[in-house]
Amino acid sequence: MSLLIGALTIGLILSLLALGVFISFRIFAFPDITADGSITLGAALAAALLVKGVHPGIATAAAFGGGFLAGAVTGALATKFKINGLLAGILVMTALYSVNLHIMGRSNVPLLGQRTASNYAERLGASVLGGERNLNVWGWEVTVLDASMLAAAFLTVVLLGLMVYAFFQTNLGAAMRATGDNSQMIRALGVNDDNMIILGLAVSNGLIGLAGAFLAQYQGFADVQMGIGMIVWGLASVILGEALVGTRRLGLAIAGTVMGSVVFRLIVAIALRLGLNANDLKLITAVFVFAALILPGFLKRFQARKAQVSRA
Repeated sequence: MSLLIGALTIGLILSLLALGVFISFRIFAFPDITADGSITLGAALAAALLVKGVHPGIATAAAFGGGFLAGAVTGALATKFKINGLLAGILVMTALYSVNLHIMGRSNVPLLGQRTASNYAERLGASVLGGERNLNVWGWEVTVLDASMLAAAFLTVVLLGLMVYAFFQTNLGAAMRATGDNSQMIRALGVNDDNMIILGLAVSNGLIGLAGAFLAQYQGFADVQMGIGMIVWGLASVILGEALVGTRRLGLAIAGTVMGSVVFRLIVAIALRLGLNANDLKLITAVFVFAALILPGFLKRFQARKAQVSRA
């Protein structure tokens, strides 16, 4: 049961990463791989501040700000300096590796014994449950910490998902969506599409930085290598979410992205439980994303050929 709850919690936390990738990949069609550096930046900032005794809320907000700034830099490189978007993301991601090392002071920062969001969630859960330390869920024993973190992650993701949806319903959010759909049209309406891209990537990486902060506080450490391959995880979640909801309508797409992250984490947890070598995890994830990307094209061509044969 602990394995299941842990997988659900991490899946919900990483759904913030998936939402960030959804904004850059689906809203703007921008190949932003800054995510690998932004999630580590969020974790590094949160961990460094927590070790110095800063309140977890402030440390987590700083993580969002760090990711926001990293995304803005990527957007500025791509729009103001006319650098290829993929290359701009690579440049920022590479630079962030050194930045993260400077922030943490070493490659790994443990958070054992520090005040974190996990501690506050556990205390709140214990107070709500009248001081109980363990729960009985369908015959399984669950610790208050696990249950509290799962509930806190769920409520946080629901709140942030609603905020993202509400933001994209505003005039500014609609302009950002229109920029991704048709940049020429939005320029004709007098909107600076470069600024929209910069802001969109900033918001995207801000959410990714938040994911890093929450992940570090849940796992109890921040590591400079923790962001490797995270962009692939985000893409897998987005693609799986689209398959689950079957539409790209904004509200359902956001919900599907969260669901995709959770389901994908459950699949990973089950695979590891069944004996998958952890060293193969990134490879399997990459193969999954590759298959999900090319499968729709194969299906369309197959249906087109089938239609031609039926006409003949």
